[in-house]
Amino acid sequence: MKPVSRLPSSKTPLRGESRVDLPMARHVSWRAGGSVARAYFPADLEDLGAFLRQLRHDEPLLFVGLGSNLLVRDGGFDGTAVFTHGALKALRLEASGLVYAEAGVASPKLARFAANHGLSGAEFLAGVPGTVGGALAMNAGCYGAETWDFVEKLLMLDRHGALIERAPADFTVGYRHVGLNASCDEWFAGAWLRFPPGDKQAARDRIRGLLESRIKSQPLTLANAGSIFRNPPGDHAARLIEAAGLKGFAIGGARVSEKHSNFIVNPDSAATASEIEMLIDHVRAVVGDKFGVDLRREVRIVGERSSNE
Repeated sequence: MKPVSRLPSSKTPLRGESRVDLPMARHVSWRAGGSVARAYFPADLEDLGAFLRQLRHDEPLLFVGLGSNLLVRDGGFDGTAVFTHGALKALRLEASGLVYAEAGVASPKLARFAANHGLSGAEFLAGVPGTVGGALAMNAGCYGAETWDFVEKLLMLDRHGALIERAPADFTVGYRHVGLNASCDEWFAGAWLRFPPGDKQAARDRIRGLLESRIKSQPLTLANAGSIFRNPPGDHAARLIEAAGLKGFAIGGARVSEKHSNFIVNPDSAATASEIEMLIDHVRAVVGDKFGVDLRREVRIVGERSSNE
């Protein structure tokens, strides 16, 4: 762990935007869910640090990128959501050859940036619909590669607005899971990644091919949150769900995709968060009963259930 100079004091004027009772359906890719009690849209990383220094120490925090892997229950989240996309947006190639990307950078943008600079290996990130922060938090991966294969060091932000540099050895990294070994509240502010030299045009062509494959195999025209379940060892969640006869199964406005059964879609943006969560639980229960496999959820669900449930 390497502490970095502290961000401005708690008296620093804030430059971001604050809101209260913000509906999250418009900020998550599922287009469903409840509200957050408070929300902050920081101007940049420095402003976010100043905001955290002025925040109550026990305030529940929810960091949101593009909302592509998140569902807020209909009863809402009684805390503060911090929106990083559009604020934590630094992206540069350093003299060391490392690519520095802040947490709010969209993963596909990082993939294109690396390709345009003659680097290879980042192409898979074009198929990750979230931000770098989300990719780091869950070790996002597809097409045989994972985010943490390329991480050299991390920039973390703690509850007091302090920046801390950490090494990958400070984390336990697994399949779709990353945990900080130390017991403290820190969030990903950015990362330095090393991608090997490659052919610029070949990388661009690979990105194009991966995106074409994604369009053919995934229900991208319908509101969704990507893959719902992690693939169990030696198998695929989609195969198990389809084999259980659940493709096309619906609860309310939420439906298991006919195109890719590990996706739950909200075709008319009419589903409630409760319906989506009930469908997730139903799929997990049926697959468990039929095949003895306990599917582990990949998407994040936060907040309180509605009083009507």
